[in-house]
Amino acid sequence: MSQGPSRTSLIEQYHSWGRPTDTFLVGAEFERHLLRANGQPVPYCGEGGVGWLLADLAKDGGWTSAFEGEHRIALYRDGASVTLEPGSQFELSTAPYATVAEVAAEAQAFNADIDRRIAGTDIHQVALGYTPFAAMDEIPWVPKGRYAIMRTYLAQTGTLAHDMMKGTCATQASFDFADEADAAAKVRLAILLGPLTTAMFANSPIRQGVDSGYASFRGHVWTQTDPRRTGFPEAAASFSFARWVDYLLDVPMMFRKRRGAWEPAHGMTFRAWLDDPTDPPTQDDWDLHLTSVFPEVRIKRTIEIRGADCVPLPLGMAFVALFKGLLYTPQALDRATELALRLSAHGDREARFAVACREGLRGVVGGRPFAAWAADLLEIATATFAADDADFLAPLIAQVATGESPAHGLLRAWSSDPTPERLIALTRP
Repeated sequence: MSQGPSRTSLIEQYHSWGRPTDTFLVGAEFERHLLRANGQPVPYCGEGGVGWLLADLAKDGGWTSAFEGEHRIALYRDGASVTLEPGSQFELSTAPYATVAEVAAEAQAFNADIDRRIAGTDIHQVALGYTPFAAMDEIPWVPKGRYAIMRTYLAQTGTLAHDMMKGTCATQASFDFADEADAAAKVRLAILLGPLTTAMFANSPIRQGVDSGYASFRGHVWTQTDPRRTGFPEAAASFSFARWVDYLLDVPMMFRKRRGAWEPAHGMTFRAWLDDPTDPPTQDDWDLHLTSVFPEVRIKRTIEIRGADCVPLPLGMAFVALFKGLLYTPQALDRATELALRLSAHGDREARFAVACREGLRGVVGGRPFAAWAADLLEIATATFAADDADFLAPLIAQVATGESPAHGLLRAWSSDPTPERLIALTRP
């Protein structure tokens, strides 16, 4: 029987995940709402539900299916996956690639494939950070065992936890690191830029059919979910592998999987579980625990940047290209960190994040709108990035030049005809 993990082995594992710089890859995750023409989310079950769409993909798309009981809950193919969030939000995780162009090609092909399959149905892909019309109690839960436990646990930790689970969609990207020092520099920049990232890609202004008062209601939702596993933990702000492992060891666990069955963990920490002589955890248990911690920047085998709302794909690819260039171009990393430190000198991070969520690029920090800080960041990008990354920035440069987040233009365009049909037309991915 192989020995289970220890604090020392978990720290050593992070050291082992470093890669030579010439082998760095990039991957991305694109979540999407699937809505009916009346604006209601498509449920998992029933005729024409999300379960049907997964089955249709599995039938001739070359995907391998994963089941929980009788329910197909995920698909896998060549390093990519399709998974479901608790309210049936649909997520493509691309395979890791050497270039942004390859990520874009996979995402574009997947979007086109989904559009082909839902043509003639009452299903529509929608690129928004938050479901725009449904109340949370109107959205059925995806039939996954972990979600049943999470819904109970998180209901006690945050007033908007179920909104996070069933209502939000994000754009995320993952990046490699060479060693601990390289990881620390990249995580530091990503954390410092967190509020600005949210402001640039704020795209969730509508809640239950009205203006929510937030450019990124999704971002605000995360502040009301569970402060112990979300936000900007100090272990990320002053990063080392040991600090990060200690943080993860002490985050209360929501669930475990024992002998194939999901069970509540009742808030036990992984650190306490390591000391259990009767039923000690395995590496698989640790890997599962990592999926239940949701900070704005998450470090697993890669560094995950998680602060952007779901946006249409051209802007989503600008997000991927921006962080690939910032994290993989040494000059850009240094100059962007200097800029981010100047930005972070104004107020505390939580206050800046609150401004970003409510006002987006219009929000003012240090006497300057976020849009001006974003323009400075993009100036660094265009001056230092390789052409194949810089070329993807055009939609973001155009957005920042307006002085507004995507949410603001969306609200204006929708207000003249505030119907679900109009919003669906405006938010195609």
